[in-house]
Amino acid sequence: MWQEDRHQRIRAILATLGRVSTERIMAELGVSRETVRRDLVDLEALGELRRVHGGATHPADEAPITERSHTRVKAKRSIARAATALVKSGQIIFIDAGTTTSILAEELARLGNLTVITNSIDVAQKMRAASDKGEASNEVILLGGSVSDRALATVGGTTVAEIQRYHADLALLSPVAIDHRHGATSFDHAETEVARAMVTNAERVVILADYSKLGQCSRIAFCPVNRVDTLVTNRNGAETAALRALRKKLPKVILA
Repeated sequence: MWQEDRHQRIRAILATLGRVSTERIMAELGVSRETVRRDLVDLEALGELRRVHGGATHPADEAPITERSHTRVKAKRSIARAATALVKSGQIIFIDAGTTTSILAEELARLGNLTVITNSIDVAQKMRAASDKGEASNEVILLGGSVSDRALATVGGTTVAEIQRYHADLALLSPVAIDHRHGATSFDHAETEVARAMVTNAERVVILADYSKLGQCSRIAFCPVNRVDTLVTNRNGAETAALRALRKKLPKVILA
């Protein structure tokens, strides 16, 4: 099979699945692992996919959460601490699922008198653990729904319907990407519907995004830029054109 034919087949598989393993490509194309590796390197250089451990994803998709949990941890911790400073006692807070919001939960767990409403099982466990130890007293509400196959989180119509029962002071959300034109975007439809419902039912929206997400756009928008009240990012993105463009549109940007 010619190289361009292989590339076309890989593009078609990714367009259908969004994520594909090296073994799946080898089986579909009948080629060696080394040939697949070269093709993925070539297509990544063209911006048509992103290589991850064991295969490739659509360029706007995220790596598996198990991989992301070990990347940019220091930056995420700084962002989480800065976002925690925005939270006041007595507030009702929406938090979505993600590696940044998981770290955020560790910081928020030290506070007290909060009502945290989340679809993230990890966030709920971390908030609850602190209350059980007597470190803080917070009410934690884990939203019902189907468990996502992408993360330990609930998604689906039941989750969205439950969100609509509440009105929160803050929605603390971590998207796949944010830019000055499309606002906050994510890749997965079910996760996006949850985030969009939280935006709709919150008084204020705080977006937590490390510098790698600035100026990027994933496939589904869930929060227009004029609905974002505060962007919390890290200092690595301070001088980028992407952040300069966002500063012109956003009321508040915090560099952690």
